[in-house]
Amino acid sequence: MEIDVVLPCLDEESALPWVLERMPDGFRPIVVDNGSTDRSAAVATGLGARVVSEPRRGFGAACHAGLVAATADLVCFMDCDASLDPRQLPRVTEPVLAGSADLVLGRRLLRADASWPLHARLGNAVLAARLRRRTGAPVHDLGPMRAAMREDLLALGLIDRRFGYPLEMVLRASAAGWRLGEAGVDYLPRAGRSKVTGTVRGTLRAIGDMRRVMARYHRDLAEQDRVMAWPEGTP
Repeated sequence: MEIDVVLPCLDEESALPWVLERMPDGFRPIVVDNGSTDRSAAVATGLGARVVSEPRRGFGAACHAGLVAATADLVCFMDCDASLDPRQLPRVTEPVLAGSADLVLGRRLLRADASWPLHARLGNAVLAARLRRRTGAPVHDLGPMRAAMREDLLALGLIDRRFGYPLEMVLRASAAGWRLGEAGVDYLPRAGRSKVTGTVRGTLRAIGDMRRVMARYHRDLAEQDRVMAWPEGTP
């Protein structure tokens, strides 16, 4: 079975060779170029990856463009900055293929020299705890490596196109009754500076995007409760 791997990309020329050369057999990389100013697209093409251009900037925009472009039944997502090892992709796909989970997230295990600032780890832990409390989903990390069936993901109707996309995926999957799972994956030293945690601006944008997604999710739930509370046929 072939599996598509969506790799949102913004100026990752230096990391792409390491990532693409470690892609397991049967896993087809789709590099979504999100406005890179370096040679990312050319490097990816030269290494045999399919390259999709998404000019609208935003992490979610790149992820969703890759999802739409994918043709395999099972789709993975992962960063292409060398912080995650593609050889560990089977850890997140196997539970989905076995039918024991509908969405599996890679729970990052910090390795030596990995760049994951304390403020980012704490924020991730607080958000995961809030998700467990409000949705019951067994999530401890909103990790960027994940796997699910393509048609099911499209049916979720994800609308965020910024940093809130991964959170919205988990929220909507949980609300739809999906079985969520986690698998441990190594978190390694990344190539270059993170677009999110590497800058104060990036961190604040990500926090704002996730707050917006969480607020919209609760508004939707409240609206569903209101509609269900009205007797059928009531104007």
